[in-house]
Amino acid sequence: MKRTALAMTILMAAGSAVRAQDPGYRVGIVSESGDIVTWLKPSGGTLVVDRVVPVGIMPADIDGPHNIAMAPDMKSYFVTIAHGVPFGTLWRFDAQNDTLIGRATVELFPTTIAITPDGEFAFVANSDFHGDRPRVNVVSIVHVPTMAKITDLLACDMPHGVKVNHAGTFAYVSCMNSDEILEIDTNTFGISRRVKIGKGHDMAGTDHAKMDHAQPSTPATAAMPPADPHGLLGKECAGTFVSVSPDDKTLYVACNYGNTLQVWDAASLALIKEIPVGTGAYNVEPSPDGAIVIVTNKKDQSFSIVDTKTFAELARIKTTKKIVHGVAYSPDGRYAYVSQESIGSDPGAIDIVDLTTRKVTGSVAVPAQPTGLTIHKR
Repeated sequence: MKRTALAMTILMAAGSAVRAQDPGYRVGIVSESGDIVTWLKPSGGTLVVDRVVPVGIMPADIDGPHNIAMAPDMKSYFVTIAHGVPFGTLWRFDAQNDTLIGRATVELFPTTIAITPDGEFAFVANSDFHGDRPRVNVVSIVHVPTMAKITDLLACDMPHGVKVNHAGTFAYVSCMNSDEILEIDTNTFGISRRVKIGKGHDMAGTDHAKMDHAQPSTPATAAMPPADPHGLLGKECAGTFVSVSPDDKTLYVACNYGNTLQVWDAASLALIKEIPVGTGAYNVEPSPDGAIVIVTNKKDQSFSIVDTKTFAELARIKTTKKIVHGVAYSPDGRYAYVSQESIGSDPGAIDIVDLTTRKVTGSVAVPAQPTGLTIHKR
């Protein structure tokens, strides 16, 4: 009897120790060339694989999961599948057991995903990397509970980044080729405002066979603002991503061609500041407390940490791999996780960044072209 009680006490103590060590969240990342979602658990200053989830339906081809996003209630997660016949899809999975809840057909090469705070609607940017240019691509709007597509909203040339504000009133879209930010009213599903963030790119004489997905162009229908006090229309931006500050007052845009971070006032859609960062600025995310933003520099093997009060670049930190992609934060804001893509047989990685010391403290290999990542708070 005493032995049984002692054994139970030891097991309970061990279980409590394991629970105490569990940080209470997981890092999820998609591998675009491997058709998998890898969930990793922070442990001992590194990340260990918790589980690997296969996605996609085409056994003879790569489906190409590009981005992943959590539902606000953390009960499900969403993955964009880039390839299909003829269109891509948005998949919704149960966060506890990774079973497929449903999927919706969207449009050509869906990239990023944004979910409204009430969990009712998903906004998906369809980038159509390989279509003829210029053209007007769409943002797909999906009713999450039924996974039924409501509409394909005519948007701009190559919408790539999309983010819903924390109030749930607007979705913002960054357009790479037409160099615009769009503001979508989440009540009407209409574009309420748009503003130019750069001059776009003249496609005349472009060799389409050599064009990569980072090259911007301007559609003939793009509206030009009456004034350009900051000289934006004299240079290309190619806004790959847009994020919203925690208080919804500020928008951050990564300029892939401009190599800058643009800071916009959300109320007036006026440019506040343009900050030089590394070459090929790609993704941008504010920290949970809004004190900093991190910009991944895709062509510079680095990421930039920018102070949101002074707009100064506090640090530019080298990553372990060359092609830098996305960023996500631990819920307490102490760590940042930076994804990097593969090159051939060399795997990609997630770098673990201690934001207190501003140093990369560890790196974990992730196979098959890892791209978008997210945080699941358990």
